[in-house]
Amino acid sequence: MYSSNQLFFMLTGLFFLALVFTLLVNSVFMRFFHTFGIREHAPQLVRWNASSKPAFGGIGFFIVFLFAFAAFGVLFPNIPGPLKPELLGLLAATGLGFLMGLADDAYNTRPLLKFITQVACGLLLLGTGTRIDIFHIPAVDGAITVLWVVGMMNAINMLDNMDAITTVVSLAICIAALVILLLSGAATEVDTTIMIAMCGALGGFLFFNWHPSRMFMGDTGSQFLGVLLAYIGIRFFWNGTSMAGTEEVWRQVSVALVVFILPLADTTTVSINRIWRGRSPFIGGKDHTTHHLSYAGLTDPQVAMAFGGLGLVSAFLAVIAYRYIPVWHTWHTLLYLGYALAVFSFLFGLTKRRGIDRPL
Repeated sequence: MYSSNQLFFMLTGLFFLALVFTLLVNSVFMRFFHTFGIREHAPQLVRWNASSKPAFGGIGFFIVFLFAFAAFGVLFPNIPGPLKPELLGLLAATGLGFLMGLADDAYNTRPLLKFITQVACGLLLLGTGTRIDIFHIPAVDGAITVLWVVGMMNAINMLDNMDAITTVVSLAICIAALVILLLSGAATEVDTTIMIAMCGALGGFLFFNWHPSRMFMGDTGSQFLGVLLAYIGIRFFWNGTSMAGTEEVWRQVSVALVVFILPLADTTTVSINRIWRGRSPFIGGKDHTTHHLSYAGLTDPQVAMAFGGLGLVSAFLAVIAYRYIPVWHTWHTLLYLGYALAVFSFLFGLTKRRGIDRPL
């Protein structure tokens, strides 16, 4: 239907359209909304930034996400896509996550309600055909899928503890999925349109979220991104196929852990340390791995660049694994899991360094 040059310019235009739209809509929000997501009367909330800022970056994400579905229908009217059950489930799950995050930013909802909503998001994806196929036992794979969605929604929320961190990590994951799609010849797939639009949205938001940030994404953004990234993880990494189209469990597990090692490592480290000290993992504090990089001497922008760099390395390894390694051997598994373990050990070890002032 389109030549390769036409397709390139169309998809590039979509990216810049999403980027410019996000810049414009957040500029409008900055002008008219000054208190949304600011919880001055939440004593249990501990922020790294001393000043309060509005938290409505997620609204722009969701608008661009919906726009991507509409854009696909306009650009590729003869290709079926958005009406697939998996994508309808993604729309429903991300919409539910977005609404729950919106309510939490506005009213500070109860943790139990958030957990029930997160489980519902996982069940929506599972019920519409998005599941992790590792053991090929429906009950087991279904439980792992829901656990993955709930875990990712909480991990992305917890990672949003410092300027630009969640933004750059999410951008790296989307880039990995996008490159895999493009290299596999899926430029006209609806997933490709979504990934391009979300890269533009995250890039536009980064302009406002880079240190010193002028806005946060809030739970509105982190809960939406948590569902979307969980879907991306299932679709492209947990269930990814080799160049020959075959599924290999250790390839899938290794790549999924590598791509998502930063949110997983931060959440695991914080949870272990807080439980060890007799504190709830869900009460905020200045004890994240990102904070410990700051205690070690890095500035806030340097911490964001370090996480962004690690995210891009993980994305590069994922692309290599799925597009340039035809046969997966044991030494590939050891190499990839070794990288993930090294990143986790480094970040966890930072929190155990002695002689560093660590405000909680």
